[in-house]
Amino acid sequence: MPTATDNFFERVYQVARLIPEGKVTSYGAIARYLGVAKSARMVGWAMNGSKAKDVPAHRVVNKKGLLTGKHHFEGTNLMQQLLENEGVEIIDNQIQNLTNCFWDPTTELR
Repeated sequence: MPTATDNFFERVYQVARLIPEGKVTSYGAIARYLGVAKSARMVGWAMNGSKAKDVPAHRVVNKKGLLTGKHHFEGTNLMQQLLENEGVEIIDNQIQNLTNCFWDPTTELR
């Protein structure tokens, strides 16, 4: 669990590392969990800088289930491939059945 002494990006990474395989969450859901509901964009910036930090950034999408961060992954469809390898269905860069695979840290990490 994130602590008050961790910097913001590290707190985001700690939450993202808890997202189970085959599940996704949103930038906004992580921001709400961290108590900064209007900082979804900052969560996105943290995800952009998460390479080499053992963070499953591919599991963080926008609130509609769109793979908005896919251009930060190497290769054309790496984000999609990683999610599909975990059983997440994606059509036209959007997660299908988002409700079924959405992981909300606010309810899951009480």
